[in-house]
Amino acid sequence: MSKGLVLISGLNGYIAAVTAKHLLDAGYKVRGTVRRTSSATPIVEGPLKSYFQSGALEVVQVPDITADGAFDEAVKGVTAIAHLASPVSLQFKDPGPVIHAAVQGTSSILASALKAGPQLQTFVQLSSIVAILTNAPPPTTLTENDWNEWAEAAVAKGGDDLNGASIYCASKTASERALWAFKEEKKPQFVIAAVNPVFVIGAPLITPKTKGDVGETIAPIWSVFSGAAYATGSTPTTATVDVNDVAGLVQAVIDDPKKSDGQRYIASSAVATPQAIADVLRKAFPAAKERIAEGEPGVGYRKDYQADPEKDVVFQNSKARALLGRDWVPYEESVVDTAKAFVHLV
Repeated sequence: MSKGLVLISGLNGYIAAVTAKHLLDAGYKVRGTVRRTSSATPIVEGPLKSYFQSGALEVVQVPDITADGAFDEAVKGVTAIAHLASPVSLQFKDPGPVIHAAVQGTSSILASALKAGPQLQTFVQLSSIVAILTNAPPPTTLTENDWNEWAEAAVAKGGDDLNGASIYCASKTASERALWAFKEEKKPQFVIAAVNPVFVIGAPLITPKTKGDVGETIAPIWSVFSGAAYATGSTPTTATVDVNDVAGLVQAVIDDPKKSDGQRYIASSAVATPQAIADVLRKAFPAAKERIAEGEPGVGYRKDYQADPEKDVVFQNSKARALLGRDWVPYEESVVDTAKAFVHLV
């Protein structure tokens, strides 16, 4: 017997595809939306084929997630909604379309959620750590109570403040603000929660066929693994979390929605550098040692792959860890699992 029907927006996305597998493996049925039905082909003819053939997984086409009523048909009969579709890139040039897509995509699916019926229990949105990221200089600790107050202003100001990173930050912040504004105004009967991950790594459900298919957040691992040069020493650290932990958090909200109403969850498990990636990969793939630059082994990162509270930005992750109910996927395991998806590309 199914545990319920979950609507996942953007099924063919990196995090969404892994989340779909988690939910299907746990006994849920999944209805995934895609802009074009063909974009789901690698999933339904690949790793989730058996679920698709059995009817546990279905795919619906939503060409424009920003259109009024775009999700009206897709939400029918669902017990939970995981809104995971949103523009993701640090290379954006024009903020208008990006912010419009992020905000209106959220508003559209929320409006449809109100029409879904009383069986809908949960709405969980994939936000981002950038919606929490303040401009306070390190060392500092950020929690779910913090909000990004600078990105939207930077985009509005333009000039040197307008770049791909600020546009992305503004879009995710505006999108999550729209989520909570909806909750405050409409007071829906279903639970609303947000998951705010840092850079997400880990093996994608669909192995990239070409170098151009490598996702942006796992590209640093591909870069080091492929033999590209990297900065050594005290380079800026990057906070990461495994894609399976993000999927696990989404599932945890859906499994027991009442405990998560109105909550945000910071998904962050490790902090490391390109040097750390190189050290992990050179140990795990001895045959690749000649290709992977050695750099300065052990320099520039902590051996426990955690932030230094005396000089770094620390993301308080205890609430998410409690919800997850298990340890985070170890950093070294995440890096190795990611690299395994690239072996055929080198």
